Amino acid sequence: MTPELMIKACSFYTGHLVKTHFCTWRDIARTNENVALAEKMNRAVTCYNFRLQKSVFHHWHSYMEDQKEKLKNTLLRIQQIIYCHKLSIILTKWRNRARLKSKKKEDELILKHELQLKKWKNRLILKRATAEESNFPEQSSSEGSLVDETLKCDISLLPERAILQIFFYLSLKDVIICGQVNRAWMLMTQLNSLWNAIDFSTVKNVIPDKYILSTLQRWRLNVLRLNFHGCLLRPKTFRSVSHCRNLQELNVSDCPTFTDESMRHISEGCPGVLYLNLSNTTITNRTMRLLPRHFHNLQNLSLAYCRGFTDKGLQYLNLGNGCHKLIYLDLSGCTQISVQGFRYIANSCTGITHLTINDMPTLTDNCVKALVEKCSRITSLVFTGAPHISDRTFKALSTCKLRKIRFEGNKRVTDASFKYIDKNYPNLSHIYMADCKGITDSSLRSLSPLRQLTVLNLANCVRIGDMGLRQFLDGPASIRIRELNLSNCVRLSDVSVMKLSERCPNLNYLSLRNCDHLTAQGIGYIVNIFSLVSIDLSGTDISNEGLNVLSKHKKLKELSVSECYGITDVGIQITDSAMEMLSAKCHYLHILDISGCVLLTDQILEDLQIGCKQLRILKMQYCTNISKKAAQRMSSKVQQQEYNSNDPPRWFGYDREGDPLTELDNVTPSKGASELTVEKSTYSSEEQAA
Repeated sequence: MTPELMIKACSFYTGHLVKTHFCTWRDIARTNENVALAEKMNRAVTCYNFRLQKSVFHHWHSYMEDQKEKLKNTLLRIQQIIYCHKLSIILTKWRNRARLKSKKKEDELILKHELQLKKWKNRLILKRATAEESNFPEQSSSEGSLVDETLKCDISLLPERAILQIFFYLSLKDVIICGQVNRAWMLMTQLNSLWNAIDFSTVKNVIPDKYILSTLQRWRLNVLRLNFHGCLLRPKTFRSVSHCRNLQELNVSDCPTFTDESMRHISEGCPGVLYLNLSNTTITNRTMRLLPRHFHNLQNLSLAYCRGFTDKGLQYLNLGNGCHKLIYLDLSGCTQISVQGFRYIANSCTGITHLTINDMPTLTDNCVKALVEKCSRITSLVFTGAPHISDRTFKALSTCKLRKIRFEGNKRVTDASFKYIDKNYPNLSHIYMADCKGITDSSLRSLSPLRQLTVLNLANCVRIGDMGLRQFLDGPASIRIRELNLSNCVRLSDVSVMKLSERCPNLNYLSLRNCDHLTAQGIGYIVNIFSLVSIDLSGTDISNEGLNVLSKHKKLKELSVSECYGITDVGIQITDSAMEMLSAKCHYLHILDISGCVLLTDQILEDLQIGCKQLRILKMQYCTNISKKAAQRMSSKVQQQEYNSNDPPRWFGYDREGDPLTELDNVTPSKGASELTVEKSTYSSEEQAA
């Protein structure tokens, strides 16, 4: 073997050995690397899961904290409600006890005062009788003692606030008369606060202009309100108003001698006027020019039946500072105003919220459209005596936020005006649509969604029937309705009254005058309207039995049953079964109208005196069987009484005996017919004492 071969053999062996060991090392190294990578992967997965759990726990923790906070707030709110409820119960009990104690104390004082008054009268009668029998010196001494006793009742000893409250109930004429009693009464009538408001309309044609001038001169700094309605005064007297620098309200309506010159003096001296009534005066465009220049704060303006100004005068309202603060405007009877005049009003008086336009046959849809283009704040609207207004007006008014609307005697307003009323006027609370012949049951169905509606007058809407009223009452509008007038809606029957008793828990005033289809069953449903205080059933077929049913209503204060010839004395008497009779049950009855009830006699007045002691107004027109003497006695028990014993008019449909009229009947007034109307009746001695 040669050395070269040995070297090759060694090199081959060494290379083979290295190659074998390297492959073995490589396999081992790869195995270790995979193990390490797997371990790292496991650690990464574990770390990711931990972080995910941590995040989820964090969100869960936040959610639970929020729930705990809400639960805590809820518990606090419940505790507050319970606490307020307890306080309300305690306050209610305390108030009831306080009222009971106050009423008891008041009754005791009234009783004590009545006893003292009765005792004083007896002593007075006794002393007068003694004085007549005694000599003159003794008579003078008794008179002196009587004067001493009367001084004890002198109202001048009362606090000033009480004296003012007493004299506030008197008219200016009565105040002047009181000032002439004695010096003490004269001083009482000269209190400054008593002359903040002076009403000369109650003494027109009674006191001379000289007295008015002196009154205004003396109280010029105190006068805030002046009323000259209907006074026929000299221009000099009106000019004296300019001395009242603090004047805020002025009424010169129906004053034929009030001119533009009078207005000029007043506007220069009284810039703070807020309320101005110029109705039915002879003012012209000159006065219209003065209004925006001097009355910068004018809020209420009445130009009703003023025919002397033109459209040009309305254009003057935008001069100077303008009448931009005007919120109430009355243009009734101003037939000279054209569409352009209404545009001038819209440009100068954009803040109007209350608009009244009555007795204006020239008013058209275009006039209203021109006005509301810029006067979008109108909330109250009155259109009576405007026959040319149609459904287009309602469409134009959709930009305003109306709350009160009043239309009367209009035949062009139809159901189309009410089709979208719940969307255009959702805040309507008062709707007067009397004598609108185009309104049917469909309109009532459209009114049912109005949640704010409280007053609805549909008198003389003869096309309304039970179906429409039922659909109206099924809606949310019936919940808050307070006044409902359905006079002369002749299609209504007992079904409507039954629905009213079910759906109107807050109804206070209801008129069903001349609803011929109303029977005794319907009267029974009226008793279930517990909130009712006034009901008009005139011209219906109500009888004594119906009154007997009505007597079960405890809160009724006003009842009108005129032209109801089915009512006799039996319906209003007091008998042993007093719990079933009207006068025994309705103790709080204040107003009663029995006009046309020809079968009633003097006995009814005695029954009313016993059972209805709070009766204040009594109407007895065409009561042929009630004597004048009995009516005179009754007049001392009420504040206002209307009475006559004439035969009922032919349109009542029956004669003085209660028998139905025929075509051949010719009813003439009886020769002994008498009439007695007492506007301000004196109280009885018991009421004076109270």
